[in-house]
Amino acid sequence: MSAYDEVEIEDMEWNAELRAYTYPCPCGDLFQITLADLRLGEDIARCPSCSLFLTVVYNAEDFADAKEPQKPSPRPVAVA
Repeated sequence: MSAYDEVEIEDMEWNAELRAYTYPCPCGDLFQITLADLRLGEDIARCPSCSLFLTVVYNAEDFADAKEPQKPSPRPVAVA
C-alpha cells in the first residue's frame, strides 16, 4: 500500500488538544502523528476517519529529545 502523500514536518501543525502534529485529510479529518511516534522514528501519519496515510519527512535527530511545542503567548494589542 502506498502513502497518499509525502509532507514535510514543517508543513504540519501542532495540535495541543490532540498532542500530535496534524495535516488536513481530504476526508475532512486530520492526519496525525504524535511526538512519541516521531521520537521512535515513525514516519507515518494516519487519518483516524479513513484509510489514508501520509509519509512525514523529518530529521529524527531533531526529535530525539524534543518537548511538546508550546502555544505562543498572546501578545498585548495596543488600542488607540
